[in-house]
Amino acid sequence: MALRPLAPRSRKGGSTGAPAWLVTFADLATLMLTFFILLLSFAEMDVEKYRAMAQSMAVAFGTANVMADDIGGSPLTLIESDTVSLPEPPDSPREEAEFIDDRGTSPELTTIPEGIVELSRRLIGELEEEVADESLSVNYDQQQVVIRFSEQATFNSGEAKIKAEMLPIIDRVVGVVAGCMGDVIVAGYTDDVPITSSRFRSNWDLSAARAVSVVHELVLNRKIPAERVIAAGRAETQPLVPNNSAANRALNRRVEISIREPECDDSVPTGDLPVEILP
Repeated sequence: MALRPLAPRSRKGGSTGAPAWLVTFADLATLMLTFFILLLSFAEMDVEKYRAMAQSMAVAFGTANVMADDIGGSPLTLIESDTVSLPEPPDSPREEAEFIDDRGTSPELTTIPEGIVELSRRLIGELEEEVADESLSVNYDQQQVVIRFSEQATFNSGEAKIKAEMLPIIDRVVGVVAGCMGDVIVAGYTDDVPITSSRFRSNWDLSAARAVSVVHELVLNRKIPAERVIAAGRAETQPLVPNNSAANRALNRRVEISIREPECDDSVPTGDLPVEILP
């Protein structure tokens, strides 16, 4: 009798189970979620620091109450108004005038006298090139205008004689200053290095001699009355910058012409200008 091979059994329906890797992935995701929840439970919030910050914001925005997220997880809560200390309202008009509320306010511009503004404009217009190349500078504040000459442009090292190329510039300064009233103070300054010279005993002598040299040029042509002018030697006092480098010492060696409370002819009102504080 002949044998016939058995036919393979046919499967009924497809497999409906999930792949084996998906179970491992789900277990891993669950473990990671549990791990991060555990880390979050260990975290602590600095409640006091949060409340202090919220109080500061309340004062800054001018309100006694601030809405904030509750640290404990509830929806919203109010920081009570008694946690913020605000000044009591004044009882009289005078007290109201003295009370200053600096929240959201800007400082007022200081008005510069017209004479100072006018003299500064005239000097800068006349000495524009010298100001540009830093041979001198023109500064001002509420009381005076200051023309500052650098030593490098005005004097040789250790000498009190004005350089020849600076004399025409001083003459132009005289022409402008002569048109305005006001006391003129010429002051010489040095650095803190002691001078070694057979002519000058100290930096005081040198600074005073340089100031006198400039005064001599100011009153030479009689345009500026001598009684308006004062010479002063101040040596290393009142430095512009600390004497801790060669560059700083060079800045401190200078001569300044200060015109106090000037009043110029034909002054034109120019409004409010910012104040440049003189060092």
